[in-house]
Amino acid sequence: MSFLSRRRVCALAGASAIAIGGLAVVSTTSGAAAAATAPTKHVLLISIDGMHQSDLQWWVSKHPTSTIAQLMHHGVEYTNVKTSNPSDSDPGGTALMTGGNPKSTGVYYDVEYSHKTDEPALIGASPTGATCTPGKPATGGDVIYDSPDDKLPAVPDILTHATGAFPSFDENGTIFANGQDHHPAQIMNLRNNASSFNFGTFPVDPATCKAISPWDYLGDNSIFQVIHAAGMRTAWSDKHAIYMSFNGPGSHGKSIDDFFGPEIDSQAIEPNGVPYPQDDDWAHIDAAAKQYDGYKVQAVLNQINGFDHSGRFHVGTPAIFGMNFQAVSVAQKIPLDSANLIKNANGTYTPSAPRKGGYELVNGQIVPGPVLSQALAFVNGQLTRMVAQIHHDGLAGSTTIIITAKHGQSPTDPRKIVTIKDGPIVDAINAAWAALPGNTGKTLIVAGTNDDLWQSYLSNRSVSACAFVKNYLWTHSVVGADAAKNPVTVQHSGLAKIWSCSAAAAFFGVPVANGHYPDVFGEVQEGVIYAKPGKKLAEHGGMNAQDRHVLMIVSGAGVVPSVQTAPVETTQVAPTILRLLGLNPSALRAVRVEGTRVLPGA
Repeated sequence: MSFLSRRRVCALAGASAIAIGGLAVVSTTSGAAAAATAPTKHVLLISIDGMHQSDLQWWVSKHPTSTIAQLMHHGVEYTNVKTSNPSDSDPGGTALMTGGNPKSTGVYYDVEYSHKTDEPALIGASPTGATCTPGKPATGGDVIYDSPDDKLPAVPDILTHATGAFPSFDENGTIFANGQDHHPAQIMNLRNNASSFNFGTFPVDPATCKAISPWDYLGDNSIFQVIHAAGMRTAWSDKHAIYMSFNGPGSHGKSIDDFFGPEIDSQAIEPNGVPYPQDDDWAHIDAAAKQYDGYKVQAVLNQINGFDHSGRFHVGTPAIFGMNFQAVSVAQKIPLDSANLIKNANGTYTPSAPRKGGYELVNGQIVPGPVLSQALAFVNGQLTRMVAQIHHDGLAGSTTIIITAKHGQSPTDPRKIVTIKDGPIVDAINAAWAALPGNTGKTLIVAGTNDDLWQSYLSNRSVSACAFVKNYLWTHSVVGADAAKNPVTVQHSGLAKIWSCSAAAAFFGVPVANGHYPDVFGEVQEGVIYAKPGKKLAEHGGMNAQDRHVLMIVSGAGVVPSVQTAPVETTQVAPTILRLLGLNPSALRAVRVEGTRVLPGA
């Protein structure tokens, strides 16, 4: 019997119970009757950042009795899922929360630019732009909703004071004095709110000359606004406080009742308060990423128990809550990494010996390497804890779990990796432009973020300027480096296709005058990453298959097991959550503007 046929038989059989460690964790009765008698009161949304559909298939084949495998077998598995495009964390996460792509949300990347705003004031916490005049046309400016937008943007690196600075783990400095996280578990007491931010780093609205808060920059409302307005409790945990943007426009940052956002780009501290010997942040050591994820897992467990994320205040289990995992994403990127943290007899900790990150070739098949395999096992173990707690608290019959990913990573084939420094390319384009008659001293590319895609924002948006950048990128070769740092010559600046100006607007489905989209947008050749040689094995943000083809499982109350092979998008999670909770999906602007549909079979 084929896998698909077996799943269909399971669906027709009706009775299904997931047993994990002797616990019947999720149960249904039969088909439509189950949906009527066991309505969803709670949706637990999990983003395993970086996890592909191929990773799910590999994991389940190797671990058929694991929690992930059982949730898949007793739920709806979507085998043809794509993320937003671009597939970076911010547009990817925003898609899950709004049902919208950048065309309606206006969010194209974590670090972007807009011709419709003024430059950030950069004058401390003042909400007024330094050079803005109310009502004058926008000058264009950086739109940076990323770390470290906090009250302590540069606290001392407590391992080696002379070699750099990191933002505080708690962003606004309310938990750790001077940002020195000697007791990192205290992060559970963090209370994120608008005071977490330095508004001087945010883009300025030219109409009012005031900084635009991250939630007000969104073009679409969010599921948190709709659910909160319906009188239900909302919660979310993520890697930056800046993702309070998911509160949605006009919310004043208050539609998420319980937001928990410890800063992942801060100094990684072992549980005993000693910095990791790698002297890096939580996002660049997989053992640290697991520790970091563990705090957010504890927040979810506390919320399942009916408390707030800190476990101190009994407030009731949220209708919508969840978190993102970082351990898989980190394991996919880092060439050599410490996968575990070993506790010594004297109470100190030692990171395990570095092992290979990313994927490897085994018997002609590309499979997760040792660090990535352990990261997947870690996530599975944490999901086991959540599911067991749901059952323990009697919530199995009223809880639906959705597991997906904000983004994938590219490439998975280590033989295709080519890293290219993008700075020299940008400098060369600007120099060539400035050498043209009449352009002396003029900079053409004023902003852009290039990971495994190309994005450029131009000071001159004429047809000729756009064509100049596109032509330069396409007609110049560059020298990159393979995974072993050997030189590799790459044609077309590493790009496979380029859209510029009106073509870029058409690609995203927005008017030319929209002003938020990148003026020059490029798809990279598979394997190309704009980074220092040897620094990364993979990156996200682009549009190759590995960037966008992610897992998705919907399992729990009232869900009839099936396999859905038709193409779906992560944007469909948002209206599906509303439908599961008995709310109207059309309450979301993106559903109305983009026609986003509820997931089939859910």
